[in-house]
Amino acid sequence: MGSFLSRGFNPDTDVPDLTGKVILVTGGNSGVGFVAIQQLVRHGAKVYMGARNEQKAKAAIERLHAEGLGPGNGEVLWLNLDLSDPRAVQRAAEEFVRKEERLDVLVNNAAVLLVPFAKDHDNIQNIVMVNYIGTYLLTRFLLPLLKRTADQPNSDVRIVAVNSASHRNCPSSVRFRNLDDLNRDFTDTMFPQFLRYAFSKTMQLMFIKDLQHRLDDAGVPILCIAVDPGEVRTEGVHAYTESVGPIVGPIYRLIARLAFQTPAQGARSTVFSAGSPIPRTEPNKYRGAYLGSSCKMEKPSTLVQKAELRQELWDTTEKTLHDIGLELPPI
Repeated sequence: MGSFLSRGFNPDTDVPDLTGKVILVTGGNSGVGFVAIQQLVRHGAKVYMGARNEQKAKAAIERLHAEGLGPGNGEVLWLNLDLSDPRAVQRAAEEFVRKEERLDVLVNNAAVLLVPFAKDHDNIQNIVMVNYIGTYLLTRFLLPLLKRTADQPNSDVRIVAVNSASHRNCPSSVRFRNLDDLNRDFTDTMFPQFLRYAFSKTMQLMFIKDLQHRLDDAGVPILCIAVDPGEVRTEGVHAYTESVGPIVGPIYRLIARLAFQTPAQGARSTVFSAGSPIPRTEPNKYRGAYLGSSCKMEKPSTLVQKAELRQELWDTTEKTLHDIGLELPPI
């Protein structure tokens, strides 16, 4: 039933009234995250836009109002969130808990794309920090609030991760035994930037699947869903095409214009996972699910499905965070 209905999912008409619900979307000042916020707030939700740049966030909120927020809509608030710094993530989570008594949906949308190899904090490479460990930390720090919300009558609590089909390109040889493994730079390959991105998305997807198993074992009725928005013409894609020079750049821009989806199209699977009633009607089907850009169920890579590798990643992540002085609340 769920897969059949999701094929025709329309965010404008198929999301119920979300009044009273509190939602946090990371990286929501542009691209897929911006459209997801727009859809969710128009259905009455109170939505926090997690972003590190206050000026860009407030400009995005002004744009949301300019494009149509009015009576009956929810509200949008900025949350100062820098996923590149572990301690900043903790501060943001603590600030959120001080402000709100509930959290119905956490949408881990923020990501960096094809960036040079660099380490800014705690000897962790940036793309792994933002795309994986930032997601891990924010989710774990907010989990007590998510669980308290899930204990309330008629609750429907979800954790959504905006992933990528690019995770399928991660080499099968990767391991997660220690921080050196997490910092693999792939410079021995032809496309190191792309493979680092695929690597980070593999780890994020492993986390979402493993978290669902652990929540199920603890009897916590939270749905964890990962989605692939497809290839989308986001601001990040535009910035990358501008960075590759005057010869290759125009070619990439042409490909993006002809073959990539708009942010509105790319946001469908995110809004479906965050706001559609369908996943809650079939929770066993959607627990730990991976949805494609058309909202259909898909199988993740064989690598992601390896329980022993997911355990290895979980253990190394916990140890890494412990070593830098961060203690996480239990599941």
